[in-house]
Amino acid sequence: MSWKKTVLAATLGFAAGYVAKQQLEQYQNITPEKALKNAKETFKRQGPISGSWIYMKPEPIEKNGLQYNAYRGGVTRSIDGQNKQFEFFADADTGAVIDVIETV
Repeated sequence: MSWKKTVLAATLGFAAGYVAKQQLEQYQNITPEKALKNAKETFKRQGPISGSWIYMKPEPIEKNGLQYNAYRGGVTRSIDGQNKQFEFFADADTGAVIDVIETV
């Protein structure tokens, strides 16, 4: 095989790999760590947080008649000298916080 054909084959292979990578990233869920980071940033707008957690496996939930695939997590905040815990659901596709519940 001549060097021109080799270069052409390598270029086509690289281009196909790049396009495939872009397509996979477009349809891939965000990681639980990124969803937790987004949720913590959202909670920090209202004040400091002292702890956080997230389940690593997304679960289906329904909110306002819509179906979501979401990560469940939680944060602990100190409000008026008392620790308060909040549970949240973050969309596994976008990382946006869908719902927040104060736990007792």
